[in-house]
Amino acid sequence: MHSLNLFVMDKVRDILQMKGNLIYTICITCTVYEALEVLEEKNLGALVVVDESGKLIGIFTERDYARKVVLKGRSSKETYVRDIMTDSPVFVSPDTDIEYCMQLMTNKFIRHLPVIENNELTGIISIGDIVKHVISNKDFIIQHLEHYIVS
Repeated sequence: MHSLNLFVMDKVRDILQMKGNLIYTICITCTVYEALEVLEEKNLGALVVVDESGKLIGIFTERDYARKVVLKGRSSKETYVRDIMTDSPVFVSPDTDIEYCMQLMTNKFIRHLPVIENNELTGIISIGDIVKHVISNKDFIIQHLEHYIVS
Protein backbone atom coordinates (compact mmCIF):
# COMPACT_ATOMS: atom_id res chain seq x y z
CA MET A 1 0.00 0.00 0.00
CA HIS A 2 1.37 3.42 -0.99
CA SER A 3 1.30 6.36 1.35
CA LEU A 4 -0.51 9.38 -0.04
CA ASN A 5 0.21 12.47 2.04
CA LEU A 6 -0.76 15.28 -0.33
CA PHE A 7 -3.10 17.22 1.92
CA VAL A 8 -0.65 19.52 3.67
CA MET A 9 -1.64 22.92 4.99
CA ASP A 10 -0.10 25.43 2.60
CA LYS A 11 1.26 28.71 3.87
CA VAL A 12 1.61 32.24 2.50
CA ARG A 13 5.31 31.42 2.14
CA ASP A 14 4.38 28.87 -0.56
CA ILE A 15 2.63 31.53 -2.64
CA LEU A 16 5.52 33.99 -2.24
CA GLN A 17 8.00 31.31 -3.36
CA MET A 18 6.05 30.93 -6.59
CA LYS A 19 5.21 34.57 -7.33
CA GLY A 20 8.21 36.27 -5.74
CA ASN A 21 8.51 39.05 -3.21
CA LEU A 22 8.24 42.04 -5.53
CA ILE A 23 6.29 44.78 -3.77
CA TYR A 24 5.09 47.96 -5.43
CA THR A 25 4.82 50.81 -2.98
CA ILE A 26 3.69 54.43 -2.95
CA CYS A 27 4.42 57.25 -0.51
CA ILE A 28 1.77 59.03 1.53
CA THR A 29 2.63 62.39 -0.03
CA CYS A 30 2.13 61.14 -3.58
CA THR A 31 -1.05 62.15 -5.33
CA VAL A 32 -3.80 59.68 -6.10
CA TYR A 33 -3.11 60.38 -9.78
CA GLU A 34 0.51 59.24 -9.36
CA ALA A 35 -0.69 56.10 -7.60
CA LEU A 36 -3.16 55.39 -10.41
CA GLU A 37 -0.36 55.74 -12.96
CA VAL A 38 1.62 53.03 -11.14
CA LEU A 39 -1.44 50.77 -10.89
CA GLU A 40 -2.03 51.11 -14.62
CA GLU A 41 1.63 50.75 -15.62
CA LYS A 42 2.13 47.61 -13.51
CA ASN A 43 -1.40 46.22 -14.03
CA LEU A 44 -2.09 46.12 -10.28
CA GLY A 45 -5.15 46.48 -8.10
CA ALA A 46 -3.35 47.82 -5.02
CA LEU A 47 -0.20 49.50 -3.80
CA VAL A 48 1.35 49.25 -0.37
CA VAL A 49 1.71 52.66 1.28
CA VAL A 50 4.97 53.07 3.19
CA ASP A 51 6.64 55.76 5.23
CA GLU A 52 10.17 57.08 4.66
CA SER A 53 11.69 54.03 6.36
CA GLY A 54 9.72 51.56 4.23
CA LYS A 55 7.36 50.63 7.06
CA LEU A 56 3.81 49.59 6.12
CA ILE A 57 1.32 52.29 7.03
CA GLY A 58 -1.54 51.65 4.63
CA ILE A 59 -2.79 50.21 1.39
CA PHE A 60 -4.17 52.05 -1.62
CA THR A 61 -6.63 50.20 -3.85
CA GLU A 62 -8.75 50.87 -6.90
CA ARG A 63 -11.72 50.58 -4.53
CA ASP A 64 -10.34 53.45 -2.42
CA TYR A 65 -10.09 55.56 -5.56
CA ALA A 66 -13.60 54.72 -6.78
CA ARG A 67 -15.28 55.29 -3.44
CA LYS A 68 -13.24 58.11 -1.93
CA VAL A 69 -12.31 60.18 -4.96
CA VAL A 70 -14.66 59.55 -7.89
CA LEU A 71 -17.87 59.25 -5.88
CA LYS A 72 -16.93 62.22 -3.67
CA GLY A 73 -16.18 64.48 -6.64
CA ARG A 74 -12.54 64.96 -5.64
CA SER A 75 -9.65 65.47 -8.02
CA SER A 76 -7.07 62.67 -8.25
CA LYS A 77 -4.36 65.24 -9.06
CA GLU A 78 -5.12 67.25 -5.92
CA THR A 79 -5.87 64.44 -3.46
CA TYR A 80 -3.04 62.72 -1.62
CA VAL A 81 -2.74 58.99 -1.05
CA ARG A 82 -2.66 59.57 2.73
CA ASP A 83 -6.14 61.13 2.55
CA ILE A 84 -7.89 58.11 1.06
CA MET A 85 -5.71 55.06 1.78
CA THR A 86 -6.86 52.29 4.06
CA ASP A 87 -4.72 52.80 7.12
CA SER A 88 -3.79 50.03 9.54
CA PRO A 89 -4.37 47.34 6.90
CA VAL A 90 -4.87 43.71 7.80
CA PHE A 91 -1.66 41.76 7.22
CA VAL A 92 -0.38 38.21 7.55
CA SER A 93 2.95 36.45 8.09
CA PRO A 94 4.66 34.00 5.73
CA ASP A 95 3.58 31.20 8.07
CA THR A 96 -0.13 32.05 7.92
CA ASP A 97 -2.32 29.25 6.51
CA ILE A 98 -3.74 30.03 3.08
CA GLU A 99 -7.14 28.80 4.22
CA TYR A 100 -7.06 31.40 7.03
CA CYS A 101 -6.15 34.10 4.45
CA MET A 102 -9.21 33.14 2.38
CA GLN A 103 -11.45 33.43 5.45
CA LEU A 104 -9.87 36.75 6.40
CA MET A 105 -10.30 38.21 2.92
CA THR A 106 -13.90 37.02 2.74
CA ASN A 107 -14.84 38.29 6.20
CA LYS A 108 -13.11 41.67 5.82
CA PHE A 109 -14.09 42.18 2.15
CA ILE A 110 -10.47 42.73 1.12
CA ARG A 111 -8.52 41.48 -1.88
CA HIS A 112 -4.90 42.14 -0.84
CA LEU A 113 -2.85 41.12 2.19
CA PRO A 114 0.56 42.58 2.92
CA VAL A 115 2.99 40.03 4.36
CA ILE A 116 5.06 41.05 7.38
CA GLU A 117 7.96 39.08 8.85
CA ASN A 118 10.11 40.35 11.72
CA ASN A 119 8.40 43.75 11.48
CA GLU A 120 9.41 44.08 7.81
CA LEU A 121 7.24 44.09 4.72
CA THR A 122 8.27 40.99 2.77
CA GLY A 123 5.52 40.64 0.19
CA ILE A 124 1.88 41.02 -0.72
CA ILE A 125 -0.64 38.42 -1.82
CA SER A 126 -3.92 38.93 -3.60
CA ILE A 127 -7.07 36.86 -3.85
CA GLY A 128 -5.93 36.06 -7.40
CA ASP A 129 -2.65 34.65 -6.09
CA ILE A 130 -4.57 32.43 -3.68
CA VAL A 131 -6.95 31.20 -6.38
CA LYS A 132 -4.00 30.34 -8.68
CA HIS A 133 -2.29 28.47 -5.87
CA VAL A 134 -5.40 26.51 -4.89
CA ILE A 135 -6.12 25.53 -8.51
CA SER A 136 -2.50 24.48 -9.02
CA ASN A 137 -2.64 22.33 -5.88
CA LYS A 138 -5.93 20.75 -6.90
CA ASP A 139 -4.44 19.78 -10.29
CA PHE A 140 -1.39 18.33 -8.54
CA ILE A 141 -3.55 16.29 -6.15
CA ILE A 142 -5.76 15.01 -8.98
CA GLN A 143 -2.71 13.87 -10.96
CA HIS A 144 -1.28 12.04 -7.98
CA LEU A 145 -4.60 10.44 -7.09
CA GLU A 146 -4.99 9.25 -10.69
CA HIS A 147 -1.47 7.80 -10.59
CA TYR A 148 -2.21 6.19 -7.21
CA ILE A 149 -5.41 4.59 -8.50
CA VAL A 150 -3.72 3.22 -11.65
CA SER A 151 -0.75 1.74 -9.79
